[in-house]
Amino acid sequence: MSGFASLRLALSAAILGVLLCAPQAFAQSAAAPAQTITFGPSGLPLPRFVSLKPARVNSRVGPGANYSVNWMYLKAGLPMEVIQEFDTWRRVRDADGSEGWINQSLLSGRRTAIVAPWQRGKGGQVNLLDEPDKDAGVIAIIEPGVIGSIKKCDGQWCEMIFDGHTGWMAQSQVWGAYPGEKFKN
Repeated sequence: MSGFASLRLALSAAILGVLLCAPQAFAQSAAAPAQTITFGPSGLPLPRFVSLKPARVNSRVGPGANYSVNWMYLKAGLPMEVIQEFDTWRRVRDADGSEGWINQSLLSGRRTAIVAPWQRGKGGQVNLLDEPDKDAGVIAIIEPGVIGSIKKCDGQWCEMIFDGHTGWMAQSQVWGAYPGEKFKN
């Protein structure tokens, strides 16, 4: 067999091998779960929402008190998203996308949410309803950026408390609960 013929035969075998293996590889990737739950060293899921305990919290550029402060938060109850853990430090993200490290002692598992932070300054408003239905009666009109406490979310609606007023808000209108997430606070 000439060198050209053996090269052609080897190339054909390689192409055939790729074609035979490709459907199997595709089937394996299609069967893989869409999203897996990741747990941090604390045993808690990542990412997850928490809130600030005190009214003054420093966010740092790294996981330790020796790192410089990159942001100071001045609102107790502000929701934060924990995206990473290192020892007693949590890397968090706020509703505006700013990230930093905060000691776990300054964070609470109490769930809060910010109403439609993406609509701040655009003149919008969100209705707090008396039941989880878009046609329900309006209890209060809430401006974007207002923080409330979450009582529970059913995956589509969250029961929330704003300054003593309890009602329902579409889960898609709050930053502090993931789409489809169900929980009781």
